[in-house]
Amino acid sequence: MSLALSLLDLASVQHGTSVRGSFAASVELARAAERSGFRRVWYAEHHNMPSIASSATSVLIGHIADHTESIRLGAGGVMLPNHSPLVIAEQFGTLATLHPGRIDLGLGRAPGSDQNTMHALRRNPATADTFPDDVLELQGYLAGHSLVPGVQAVPRADEVVPLYILGSSLFGARLAAQLGLPYAFASHFAPDLLHQAVQIYRETFQPSGQLDRPYVIAGVNVFAAEDGDLAAKQKEVAYRTRTRAFLTRGPLAHNFTDAEIDAFLASPNGAQLAAMTRYTAVGTPSEVRDYLLAFAEGCQADELITTHQAPETDHRIRSIELTSAAMGG
Repeated sequence: MSLALSLLDLASVQHGTSVRGSFAASVELARAAERSGFRRVWYAEHHNMPSIASSATSVLIGHIADHTESIRLGAGGVMLPNHSPLVIAEQFGTLATLHPGRIDLGLGRAPGSDQNTMHALRRNPATADTFPDDVLELQGYLAGHSLVPGVQAVPRADEVVPLYILGSSLFGARLAAQLGLPYAFASHFAPDLLHQAVQIYRETFQPSGQLDRPYVIAGVNVFAAEDGDLAAKQKEVAYRTRTRAFLTRGPLAHNFTDAEIDAFLASPNGAQLAAMTRYTAVGTPSEVRDYLLAFAEGCQADELITTHQAPETDHRIRSIELTSAAMGG
């Protein structure tokens, strides 16, 4: 396919289902992406969110790698301020040793959690300020050129695990450009600064040992189905579920009626939440293709990382298959 397609799996836990079932679904989604010619599947680090099961990101990556054959797998991303660079280098060195040529490491500086969870993680909010230095320290471990005298990451894979900078602000764009790393923008839920960030990244990019020219990955939501009305219904149900999760994480979240959720999304308070999923392709394969091509051209993306959030696993798998076929995969 001329435009690279990838998958961001949110490892979602649907209401009334189990976490174990979520992991089984993630295996099937990765297998579908592999069959369909997707370039990679990424998993994001989130904490204290009952609807997302990818908190132990490296463990989940290893599990998926054991159940697939060739597709690249990685973090999209690890929230580096939550960890020491050495520990992440050890984890991903282990993954790359066990699964050579298949492991990516995307890095973000957001907490991936709320303030109470940050405290439980023993995270100091000020650690976000050292993110650029932590990226360099991690990069040194992975390359076998440690910046800390006498300390090496063991195991270290024969290959150097490629790094990606993730972001939804201009900070990440500038850092990725300065370090000469690929840049992935979280436009699937934080769309506002996408075009400005990509412009800054491309204009200020400095070549590095990993990358000689800018490379942009942009996130986009996709609901593809043979029937456009079915795709629209899947989007409606998925975004109502998402809204319930934002409103409250407790059992009362499921007491909101569909009408109440729709009224909230139409209100001034709900408009901001609704706008977070501005970039969503929904419809038949041809409609999804047209949307994705226009989106990629508009934001100068080299690769699209897609999220398929239909409530049923088989519908997510079918969305992956239809999207790939429509895009020439």
